[in-house]
Amino acid sequence: MIQTLDLRGIKPTRAQLLSLIPRPVVDVSVASDAASRLIDEVRADGEQALQRHAAQFDGVDGVAIRVDPAGVSAAVDALDPGVRSALEAAIERVRSATSAQVPDPVTTTLAPGATVRQRWQPVDRVGLYVPGGKAVYPSSVVMNVVAAQVAGVGSIALASPAQREHGGAVHPTILAAAGLLGINEIYAMGGASAIGALAYGVPSLGLDPVDVVTGPGNIYVAAAKRLVRGVVGIDSEAGTTEILVIADSSADPLLVAADLVSQAEHDEAAASLLVTDSPELADAVEAHLGTLAGTTEHSARVTEALGGPQSAIVLVDNLDEAARFSNAYGPEHLEIQTADNEAVLGAITSAGAIFLGAHSPVSLGDYLAGSNHVLPTGGQSRFSSGLGAYTFLRPQQVIDYDRAALAEVAAQVVALSRAEALPAHGDAVTARFPTD
Repeated sequence: MIQTLDLRGIKPTRAQLLSLIPRPVVDVSVASDAASRLIDEVRADGEQALQRHAAQFDGVDGVAIRVDPAGVSAAVDALDPGVRSALEAAIERVRSATSAQVPDPVTTTLAPGATVRQRWQPVDRVGLYVPGGKAVYPSSVVMNVVAAQVAGVGSIALASPAQREHGGAVHPTILAAAGLLGINEIYAMGGASAIGALAYGVPSLGLDPVDVVTGPGNIYVAAAKRLVRGVVGIDSEAGTTEILVIADSSADPLLVAADLVSQAEHDEAAASLLVTDSPELADAVEAHLGTLAGTTEHSARVTEALGGPQSAIVLVDNLDEAARFSNAYGPEHLEIQTADNEAVLGAITSAGAIFLGAHSPVSLGDYLAGSNHVLPTGGQSRFSSGLGAYTFLRPQQVIDYDRAALAEVAAQVVALSRAEALPAHGDAVTARFPTD
């Protein structure tokens, strides 16, 4: 069912290791032409284009694209009490953990009368995308909205695809989650069209352009975010989900297998990897995968994901090599289930989120851990982070010198300006001291 990659007895270079890493056969660039066309149509035709796209891709006609706030309130009232309680708990936990991501302002005094103040300023307006597709993601509403709210963003718009099963409306559980967070500016639009609408605005809907677009989605959403980057900020080009588990002989193979299956049920292109120095554990996990994949609700999807080129059991000589492989892979979700989790953690440099021990499964992070589950995929955790309050914050330095402090460095500014053949820079300083 799942391939085995045996790296024992070899010491690949970093370049060789990167070439060996299993990845899904997905190229965002192949969707760029289609995404570009959809964005151009939204820019040209606005609401009419969004209506056409809803009919073409979501199978619904006459969509009320801007959601009536009364519909949001009704969705909250109709929400299952158990789901509401879980969402409220998730909101509280994510809000608490996210609050730690907002730095305090700091003032550095370089000399009497010379200060540089560091402050963190939220963007004015954001657009948050919540996908449709094979599942319903109220948890993504929580992750996106809470991070923006904690950052202090004053204006939040949310987009999610129109659902044929709900008469062309946004899924009621999505609406309810937004309502619990006080979000009423919601649009029934999906895919690349939604990303374009958020980035450029749709005047007839009262949709003003945003400054930052965040949220996961399919390959067309990822392509659209790549196309609008620069017009707006984005979090990342999110791809299909990934889990990498580093485990040794002390791990419970059933739990490891269950965690691999939990992410494989997202999508046929989802990546599930076990990296271990224990052949016995590898064999046991593979056996459990066969059983679990055959009995889980989304069996066909899980089986295809586990059997795809993106999933593997990787055998290594030791846990140092396991960490080295993981760092090269840069997983979205990394689980560590070993006899000494902290020692392995100390060797990890790249991961979207890290889950330590047998009782910290990735599915906990998807809902109620308090961490954010919007995370970099496709190896992007090697150079970027998951969604957080900092996604919506801009560090700004405020420079405040009085006359005496400027006078102290005036000659040095002049010297450097002349060294760079930019004498007017120095003149702008000396102009402030005409009688000196």
